[in-house]
Amino acid sequence: MIEIQQGKQPIAVVGAGTMGAGIAQVIANAGHEVILYDAQDGAVERAVDGISVSLKKRVDRGRITEADRTSILSRITHAGSLQDVAPAPLVVEAVAEDLTIKLELLSALETVCSGETVFATNTSSLSVTELASVLRDPTRLVGLHFFNPAPAMKLVEVVSGRATAEEIAQQIGFLAGSWGKHCVHTKSTPGFIVNRVARPFYAEALRLLQEQVVDPATLDAIMRECGGYKMGPLELMDLIGHDINYAVTRSIYNAYYQDSRFKPSLLQKDLIDAGYLGRKSGRGFYDYSKHAIPEKPRELGPQEHPGRVTVKGHLGVASALRVLISKAGLEVAQEEGEGSLEFDGITLAMTDGRTATERSAAENNKELVLFDLALDYTTSKRIALTRADQSRQGSLEQAAGLFQAIGKSVSTIDDAPGMVVMRTVCMLANEGADAVNQGVCDVKAVDTAMRFGTGYPIGPLGWADRIGIRYVADTLRNLQRSYAEDRYRISPLLRRKSYSGLDFYT
Repeated sequence: MIEIQQGKQPIAVVGAGTMGAGIAQVIANAGHEVILYDAQDGAVERAVDGISVSLKKRVDRGRITEADRTSILSRITHAGSLQDVAPAPLVVEAVAEDLTIKLELLSALETVCSGETVFATNTSSLSVTELASVLRDPTRLVGLHFFNPAPAMKLVEVVSGRATAEEIAQQIGFLAGSWGKHCVHTKSTPGFIVNRVARPFYAEALRLLQEQVVDPATLDAIMRECGGYKMGPLELMDLIGHDINYAVTRSIYNAYYQDSRFKPSLLQKDLIDAGYLGRKSGRGFYDYSKHAIPEKPRELGPQEHPGRVTVKGHLGVASALRVLISKAGLEVAQEEGEGSLEFDGITLAMTDGRTATERSAAENNKELVLFDLALDYTTSKRIALTRADQSRQGSLEQAAGLFQAIGKSVSTIDDAPGMVVMRTVCMLANEGADAVNQGVCDVKAVDTAMRFGTGYPIGPLGWADRIGIRYVADTLRNLQRSYAEDRYRISPLLRRKSYSGLDFYT
């Protein structure tokens, strides 16, 4: 068991790059003494200078005092050699994400440290099981995946390799929690939780672009203002860097033996080949040059509002629309049905993973318009619409008039299975369910990881409960039928829950 008391036992951090410096700051900020070591001359000094600047910004913002800043910096000690980390009961390695370098370091650490020392590796992609294999005692290595920037990001993934002692993983999770982090426990599998579950967020957006369903600015606006995400997937990929995002996708794709769920995008590869890496190169999906004009989402202009709307059946997760329509002063009637809105000769329904064209043919309804999923139909600023090929162009304008009447901006997209938000959320939930089904982590860990590791507005499994597991499963079935691809196969756990009627949090 590892027991570390503030002010009595130091924690060592090996590697003083961006991540190592950030981790050292987190630990020192929590009141621990930190021994910081890097084999490169001047690296520790540069790290401490960077920490000092970071803390000064916090002082300037009134978050800490100057005395706090001085105290935190005083707790960071420069180690002159690797042997100097030996007194620490916990050593966090944060060197380059290179298997050979990490294996050599861990082997050296085991030589200079005591047999009771616990080692934590800050890896984002390497196998903790494989890293532990170099140690004589692999039970004392645990993954401790911080996110960049470590002082600001609230999530830490505690990763157990096959040999990691459960007690050590639990103790390290408790310790990281005392540093102000939300900790989730995961097995050492490719991508852990966040990098695995997040793949559909990027993949579905890239596919929609490749199929010319929607332009970049409109897609991102739909995901932000309808889906509630802080950033759209395309602007986020531009921020991360397409070379990095693509490399992570390829790594996970290959690690899972080319599972089609993680298949990289040719569109993203084309951007990389062109040198369009995102913000850092000045061009990605968007132009970041000095005189670039920001792209605006496409939306319909003002349309005539309907006078009377009939609600047929129950609208499910979109039930708030009935209240909003009534509050807007429109006459509302209620009839039995399958869950739709009808007015002025058109039918308006939430997407279920089928194209509007397919659904129009199946339901023998030529004037069909579909709307996308929203995080909260009451507060969302935007809604996305699409129409069946059989429908008149004017049906979109009519539907837009209804949503404008309740205060929404309206963007239209080409007819695609599952539209934008719905297909993305269902795929995120499906991947999260599969991680749980394979014993990688539990339900709560999926949602905590995605909320605090990526800033999602709600965990994907909690969102699936809100939509209804059966509706999510049906949407995925329709997506798989539309594309005839294994990529959209339903997780066995999600399928099972759809039949049982139980939620993930039941």
